[in-house]
Amino acid sequence: MNERSHQAIREAIRERISSGEWAPGALMPGEADLADEYQCARTTVNRALQSLAEDGLIERKRRAGTRVKEIPVKRARFDIPLIRQEVEATGAQYRPHLLLHEIIEAPDAVAARLRLKTSARALHLQTVHLADGAPYAFEDRWVNIDAAPGILDAPLEEMSANEWLLKQVPYSSGDVAFTAAPAGPRESAALDVAEGAALFILDRTTWLEDRHVTTMKLFYRPGHTLHSRV
Repeated sequence: MNERSHQAIREAIRERISSGEWAPGALMPGEADLADEYQCARTTVNRALQSLAEDGLIERKRRAGTRVKEIPVKRARFDIPLIRQEVEATGAQYRPHLLLHEIIEAPDAVAARLRLKTSARALHLQTVHLADGAPYAFEDRWVNIDAAPGILDAPLEEMSANEWLLKQVPYSSGDVAFTAAPAGPRESAALDVAEGAALFILDRTTWLEDRHVTTMKLFYRPGHTLHSRV
């Protein structure tokens, strides 16, 4: 018998919640029980439940199980952008320009974000994303080497780390913050703007289950507009 997809199981579970089979606040069956019921792999159930949690319909806590939310919350979904596609959508030609590629001991703040041990080494990358040869965005990224097999051999001069990671390394969740700040010497040089110019900054960390993959800051030139959906 063909195994049902996680999307099909997600919708089946959603229907059972909507019908009142599991009331708000109710503890749902565990992954193993649902896998037996739907005759599928436990990982398939995990993906279905993770999707429902991201939709704000259920709440998952380690050791406490999965519960239907008392008040379902519609969450905004933020898809990690592929910068090449952003640039090409404007009609411009995209090219990454790798400024820095080094493997060094991660600073304390980076080690904390990536859950690295003290003195652990990480891959540090700085890239200018170009649109028709002009700076479009500047990226400062750190990568947990153990969580991204193959990245040390990746052709990052030809394909940005942004694109390589999205294609090669899955992620289950992440944290994103948006800020504005004046350009410092490093950012002004990379983006060819005056020091003090107002930059839009995307600060993101992504992880797969309990393994943190990468943390980065993406600096956009003045006037950049972010588009998303809710």
